[in-house]
Amino acid sequence: MIDLVEKLYKNQTLSKKEFTELLNCDTDTAERLRALAEKVRIENYGHDIYVRGLIEFSNYCKRDCLYCGIRRSNNNCERYRLSLDEIMECCGEGYNLGFRTFVLQSGEDSYFNDDRICEIITTIKSKYPDCALTLSIGEKSYDSYKRYFDCGADRYLLRHETANKAHYQKLHPSAQTFENRRRCLNDLKKIGYQTGCGFMVGSPYQTDECIADDLLFIKEFNPQMVGIGPFISHKDTQFKDYPSGTLELTLKLLSIIRLMLPKVLLPATTALATIDPRGREKGILAGANVVMPNLSPVSVRKKYQIYDNKICTGDESAQCKNCLDLRVKSIGCRVVVDRGDSRNI
Repeated sequence: MIDLVEKLYKNQTLSKKEFTELLNCDTDTAERLRALAEKVRIENYGHDIYVRGLIEFSNYCKRDCLYCGIRRSNNNCERYRLSLDEIMECCGEGYNLGFRTFVLQSGEDSYFNDDRICEIITTIKSKYPDCALTLSIGEKSYDSYKRYFDCGADRYLLRHETANKAHYQKLHPSAQTFENRRRCLNDLKKIGYQTGCGFMVGSPYQTDECIADDLLFIKEFNPQMVGIGPFISHKDTQFKDYPSGTLELTLKLLSIIRLMLPKVLLPATTALATIDPRGREKGILAGANVVMPNLSPVSVRKKYQIYDNKICTGDESAQCKNCLDLRVKSIGCRVVVDRGDSRNI
């Protein structure tokens, strides 16, 4: 039998059939996969773990993704928007704690038009020129993406959600298309952003073949960042009774992606820590090298609920940072004060 772990390590890709086989490997093979991914992470990034300050500045959204707690049609969602001054307060607190990347995330909120987004970008970059700025604000036009980039945005996170069109259509209303999502990702790379894609592990209707399609797409797209985390249901969606994605499969996929793209930035997500108390640590040991604690005001964190039971909604930013420092140190790594740019050029 072909050693798929060794083949992936050497070739940095597999066939669709081989990827599906590896997803179902036994415990011993999964441990070999993990150990090799950790080795590759250390070869490329040492024991440094990059920290990003997440600022969730609005939970208004014009989209209606069927799995999401802040979807437009969820009338139980208590909406909020942060002002520019409130966003800058978050950045100031984060900067003093050592954050050198800020991630601005929101629903697709029409109030925050291009002029307002550009004002936020230029204000942050003028005050903190040594920091990187990542946007995660959804599908926009090429011209909008270009304006943000020209104002100083460095990175953009836009999960592709799934690389299988039939699967995509089962997770979104018909007005949201697979083709436009791909167009957005291609525009971002063309403009020059450090671009991130990704998907949910264990989302409704997802098969091993869907995940294999995701892996092949990620390899072809060659992003600078990949964000994956387990699907967790939300009580106000039609998928409220669907099971969460598993820790085991998420860790396997982190390791696979690290071996596919050795220099990629790979977060150990909040969702992973939500399904397992040591999820972040296990994610790092499986190949991840980024963590993203929340800098949003405590008063709004519980309102940004894409999924249920999200962790750290009541902790002050300093508490989150100190907790992460200790957790990362416990597994032989260190949180570093650094922009942490991707080396996957």
